[in-house]
Formats: sequence, structure tokens, C-alpha cells
Amino acid sequence: MADITTGLPAVEGLAGRLTRILDGFPKRRLLVLGDIIADEFIYGRISRVSREAPVLILKYDATQVVPGGAGNTANNVASLGARVHLVGLMGTDESGKRLAQSLHDRVERSGLIRLLRYRTPTKTRILAGGVHSAKQQVVRIDREASGGASDAVRQVFARKALTAAVSADAILVSDYGYGMVTPPLVRAIRARVAKTGRRVPILVDSRYDLLRYRDVTTCTPNESEVEHLLGVTIGDGARPLERAGREILRRTRMDAVLVTRGSRGMALFEPKRQTVHIPIFGTDEIADVTGAGDTVIATMALALSEGASFYEAARLANYAGGIVVMKRGTATVSAQELRAALQKDT
Repeated sequence: MADITTGLPAVEGLAGRLTRILDGFPKRRLLVLGDIIADEFIYGRISRVSREAPVLILKYDATQVVPGGAGNTANNVASLGARVHLVGLMGTDESGKRLAQSLHDRVERSGLIRLLRYRTPTKTRILAGGVHSAKQQVVRIDREASGGASDAVRQVFARKALTAAVSADAILVSDYGYGMVTPPLVRAIRARVAKTGRRVPILVDSRYDLLRYRDVTTCTPNESEVEHLLGVTIGDGARPLERAGREILRRTRMDAVLVTRGSRGMALFEPKRQTVHIPIFGTDEIADVTGAGDTVIATMALALSEGASFYEAARLANYAGGIVVMKRGTATVSAQELRAALQKDT
């Protein structure tokens, strides 16, 4: 008898299958292309309230710069044990230098384009707390990219992406709206991969333009992104969620759509299949969702490259997402943590 969700023999069980998929991660080589962002965290202790204005004065503790966007996606792939080729744009400014230093050792850097006059997009989060309390984000400052997206740079970016795509076991597209990644480029990558005769999953994470990416494998938007794309409100209702998920699936013509819902888990939509709702792994007392979407799509891509079904890949991604939201800041999940979560849940 087979499991109705996975189609696998019941004698093996889902846990055994997920463990075997996880064991295959180190054999995989993925391509991540897109917008690389510097996530800067400035930590301080609350000193007092200012006399100049009703604001807190923080005594500075430390600054941390880690990769965000495509950089965080690549770091998550590497942390899970696979090799990853990162194609993206970075500046030679201080944010770019510190970002490059924090890339994982298994991230191949030959696809990075370093520009002298390019300002690396940087999201600065200022976190405050007491000596014996957790630090909370009080403000975020975004410094946008500048001086990079010329036609010549786009051509170099496209050439590096197309070259790396032919040897990848899966391709992740990270589009944060900075102009380097476009639907025509993804179509060209899909066509280049098709000529090799290999079935390579292509996954898209697009903050603002998801509906223009069509006929790729899957995407993992969060609920607020779905609401913004379709101009709807989902809330707690099952019907609005079902309509929205099916609409994204219809308009993108993807093989599956995984909608992440924070503390409410995930919903997996596939054509001609019943929607699968996956409850959040762990507690719903979430510490920080920063970069959690990068962890989810990285895990999903690795699982699909190893031959997982969409349901199996979503289950592994759900474990990874549940782990990473309990960490502060932009974080990654290791294969050991994922394995421990599997054992704990079975």
C-alpha cells in the first residue's frame, strides 16, 4: 500500500524517505543567481531616554554584516552541505567587502561581479535591548543600489548565469527588484538547460514580479506577497487562501506553488491535486523571520534536485523554516539541525 500524499511504499515511511533525500544533499551543485544584499545589524544596549527628543539612546555594542537576498540563499544551500555557484553583483564598498567575507566556504565566487562605483544594497537593522533581555529591532534603514545595472553589466551577468546553468542540479532565482534578473533571462536559462536533455528544477523568489515568471518549476511566496500580487486579503480564511494559491498557480503555469504563512505553516498547491496544509514545525513563538524565505527555497531546491516530490520537498523546507525563525537575524540552517528536527518529529 502506498502513502496517498507521497505515492511511496508505506513500508519506508516519510521520515525514512526525507532522511535519504537529506543524505544526498552533499552530492548536489546548485546555481543561485540574483540580487545580493548586505544585511547589517547594529546592536546596542538601552542607556536612557534622550533629552533632545522622546527617543532611546543606545550604547553601541557591535555591528554584524551578513549576506542577504541571493547571498543568504547561497549560504543556506552551502550550510546544508551542497556546493553552490553564486552569480550576482557586489560593490567594492565596505558593505560589499564585509558581505564577501561572510559567504560560506562552499560558495563558488567566480560568478560574482565586483564594481568599483556600485553601492551594495544594504539593509541596516538597529536592535536594542537591556543587559538581561533579548534585543528587538527598533528601526531599519535601507540604502538602495546605485551605479550598477548598465547594459554591459547585465550582459556579463547573463553570460555568467547561462554558463553556470548547464552544470547545475537546480537553479534558484532571487529577484529583489534591482534589475539584474528578468523573466526573459530566466526563459533563456530554461532554454539553455533544456538543450542538455536534463530535468533541472528552476525555482523563483521574486518580491514584486512573480506573475511574470512562467513555466518554471515552483515558487515559494509568503502570504503577504501573494496578497500584494493579487490585491486580496487572505487572513484566516481557507477559501481566500485556496483561491489565491490556485490563481498564482494558473497565472504562472508552474508545476507547484508553496505559500508560506508564518506561524500558520505552509500551503502546497499543485495542478489537479488537493491542497496540502503543513503546520509549522516547532513553536509558533517566532523570534525573527528575517531571511526565512531564503532558507525555505534553498531547502526546497536541494530536495527537488535529489528527486523529492513537491510534498516531500515542502516538508523538509517546513522543518528548515521552523528552525531558522527561532534564530536572531539573517541565519542559515545546517544539515545536522535538519536531521535532528526530523528525528524529533518522528
